[in-house]
Amino acid sequence: MAACAFAPPPAASRLTRRPRFAALLYAGLIACAVVIVSVFSPSPALADTAPQGQKGMASYYSDRFQGALTASGKPFNQQALTAAHPSLPLGTEVLVTRPDTGQTVKVVINDRGPYVRGRIIDLSKRAARKLGIIKRGIASVRVTVVE
Repeated sequence: MAACAFAPPPAASRLTRRPRFAALLYAGLIACAVVIVSVFSPSPALADTAPQGQKGMASYYSDRFQGALTASGKPFNQQALTAAHPSLPLGTEVLVTRPDTGQTVKVVINDRGPYVRGRIIDLSKRAARKLGIIKRGIASVRVTVVE
């Protein structure tokens, strides 16, 4: 009797597991597709407030990224007026404004990021210097697409 307890299950029960496996696999693929679509869809915050722009925190790149490839395929240059944005098309020109001081800088989006919660744009060091945020590290800004 003990030998029967370890016997493989009958073939019929193996066949009933396959539809469950297929259903789980299908559900996993659907979940991945939803994540991919949500990551690459345009930013609703910027689309909803296009005339006023997107408001949030800006930071700037660390010196250690100098020369690293950006999402556009070009090497990063701290002295260029460029920035990273999570969803705007690469090559888009934006005006970044500090509401508290009125300082502005026009930059080109050439990379993706920032990957820190609450931040909407990462600036090159030159752009950050023009906005006066080098010592602070971050600042509240408004990002408006230049048309």
